[in-house]
Amino acid sequence: MKDQRPTLEAVAARAGVGRGTASRVINGSGRVSQASREAVLHAVEELGYVPNQAARALVRQRTDTVAFVAAVTEDRGFWEDPFYSPLVRGATSALAAEGIQLLVAIAQSRQEHAQLTAFLEARHVDGVLLSSLHDGDPLPSRLDARGVPTVLVGAPTGYTPDYGVDLDNEVGARRAAQHLIGRSRRRMAVITGPLGIQASVDRWRGFRIALAEAGLVQGPVAHGDFTRASGAEAMRYLLACDRDVDAVFAANDLMAAGALDVLRESGRRVPDDVAVVGFDDTSVAADTDPPLTSIHQPIEDMGREAARLMLSRLRHEDVPERTVIFEPRLVVRDSA
Repeated sequence: MKDQRPTLEAVAARAGVGRGTASRVINGSGRVSQASREAVLHAVEELGYVPNQAARALVRQRTDTVAFVAAVTEDRGFWEDPFYSPLVRGATSALAAEGIQLLVAIAQSRQEHAQLTAFLEARHVDGVLLSSLHDGDPLPSRLDARGVPTVLVGAPTGYTPDYGVDLDNEVGARRAAQHLIGRSRRRMAVITGPLGIQASVDRWRGFRIALAEAGLVQGPVAHGDFTRASGAEAMRYLLACDRDVDAVFAANDLMAAGALDVLRESGRRVPDDVAVVGFDDTSVAADTDPPLTSIHQPIEDMGREAARLMLSRLRHEDVPERTVIFEPRLVVRDSA
């Protein structure tokens, strides 16, 4: 059956303009008079014209798609982690306003990571937002070598991105420690995140610095992977090391929630016996028992800012700040 879909030529004829003018309007070019633009848009609506996206992308060398890539382990569910939803939501809203779609891609296994890398290197997307990468991950450098624009949310340990969005993690952890010190806690344990992620290193360092400034020695340390299960395992280890621990700082809310589970099982009262502070101030913080004191980071705003930087890269615009650092704040709830 013959394709009866309206063509670009039909739109141009209905609008009374040339094909090139109609094409410029539909592709968002600014080099068109207001009268011609309105005529073309009116013709598009009347005829129900839908552009051939594949041909359009070929001509413009654009896909109008940006990928969001998170490198998470198989044990760390992407959608179960409350960090990612607001991040994706913020990025999606900023990109959608410019007619760009966000493709969410999750690389868990080594094979998935290799397949995703090949897909991105082949320029099936216009740019890539990267999050949760660990040290030694070759993806940022490989995308740079292929000329694929990237923006990082956070960074692997020891890697400084050209374009990125982050929180002042060290300052956030210092505020957590100062809060606990101000409530007369003196035997403070730490549950770190994975040390291949720079945020985990910075949070641990900030906490130690604040303790040292107060003349206090850090208590036992356990290392988690940002999951609730790892927080519970770490808390069991910390109690085995020192039953007199009176405060715990966990490098994210999920691990802090796992620590609360174990403290409850062991008969330790929170915050009477042990105060607990988390990090991120995600939806988890308000749902724990007791509600969790946490360091707030504006995750949705960070997603929007990452998308803004990406849009600037796609337009080849100069930006005054290629790395945007957000300010943390302490949100006090019943756990501390």
